[in-house]
Amino acid sequence: MKYLQEIQNAGNDPQLLEDMYQTARQEREAAEFAAALTASYQASSDNLLYAAWYHRLQHVSLEEQEERSVNWKLAVPLSLVMVLIFWLFSQERFEFSNGMPYLVLGWAPVGASFVIAFLTLSSGKGKKQAMWVIGGLVAIGVYATLFALPRNRSHYRDLMVLHLPLAAWIGAGVSILHSRADHQNRFAFLIKSIEAFITGGLYLGAGGAFVAITTGMFEALGISLSDNVVRFLVGGGAGLIPVLAIAGGYDPHLSPIAQKFRQGWGKVISTLMRLLMPLTLLVLVIYLFVIPFNFVEPFRNRDVLIVYNVMLFAVMGLLVGATPVRAQDLAPKHQSALRTGILTAAILTVVVSLYALSATVYRTVQGGITMNRLTIIGWNSINIGILVLLIYKQFKDGPAQWIDSLQSAFSWGTMGYIVWTLFVVVAIPLLFRG
Repeated sequence: MKYLQEIQNAGNDPQLLEDMYQTARQEREAAEFAAALTASYQASSDNLLYAAWYHRLQHVSLEEQEERSVNWKLAVPLSLVMVLIFWLFSQERFEFSNGMPYLVLGWAPVGASFVIAFLTLSSGKGKKQAMWVIGGLVAIGVYATLFALPRNRSHYRDLMVLHLPLAAWIGAGVSILHSRADHQNRFAFLIKSIEAFITGGLYLGAGGAFVAITTGMFEALGISLSDNVVRFLVGGGAGLIPVLAIAGGYDPHLSPIAQKFRQGWGKVISTLMRLLMPLTLLVLVIYLFVIPFNFVEPFRNRDVLIVYNVMLFAVMGLLVGATPVRAQDLAPKHQSALRTGILTAAILTVVVSLYALSATVYRTVQGGITMNRLTIIGWNSINIGILVLLIYKQFKDGPAQWIDSLQSAFSWGTMGYIVWTLFVVVAIPLLFRG
């Protein structure tokens, strides 16, 4: 984290801290200074200078200090280029044997590459690393598409629909974080990612409504739009979303931890996740109550196992979204209740997930290993490991450091996501050639 070491070295020098703060303001990095100061205060709360600065910054509007202007002059042209690329690869000649357009697999690596280009060109930093990451995304997209071409690779093709977006997200994270890979920045990147996905989903919904209205209006006049026009509206229109969704909510000049989280969609998402916590706990308790009466169901019914796995990922997303980025984002009187809710949800989810994992392992022993079963076992194991680490660190570090412990657990969990995503994309087609 930038400024962290300098602030710690100036822990007893008021003038040096003031000079550092003014320099940060001039360089539009006041939010990053505040994040580093908060981390220093949390680590050394008995330091009176840190305490004074911490409370001072609670009454300073970082949004007023840093007027952000979105680089629409770059975002719009990049989006228009993506429209053409998406439209091109939605054409009938670029389809798999089952009629699935290549675009279904390729949209995420292409979209992430353009997002990385936008952030890099806007900030003017990390150009060399961005080029390497974009090259890697293109390579992995081509690799997965080539292995998905044969008719007998339908299972791998279906897996790539979910895993290539994960690989693209990982690439974007590597480019954005590069020299800022501490757990606070990694966790902030997770939160901003959730915000970007939801924003993109809203854009997609609005675009779908526009396409439906447009086609409906022409059909009311007895005019049927050609297949090429429909592909342009649907496939090409999707190309507008990735860069525009990022441009409106992420400042390329700031590190992830220095982004704004107390306004806009960031605040809405965190509030919604916390409001859903009691309902999630109720559902988990009901699950545990019902399991003994339907114990063998997931052992013989694949669809039930799918529901369990979707539930596990949903709870993981909920726990990440409910965790505060900074301690001051949540009133002290609410922090204890939220910590209890997150810890309880994690414990209950581990119990349910171990039950689901045992069913998957049983089906594997009975019916043999397949790429789908291996993939599910890996993801279940990683998510259970993250939750166990979360629970351990909460009891070990105690209430005083509960936010930092949560962020650290989730940040370490991203390493497991990276390794397993790359394994599924690269190694699975080599292990299962049939």
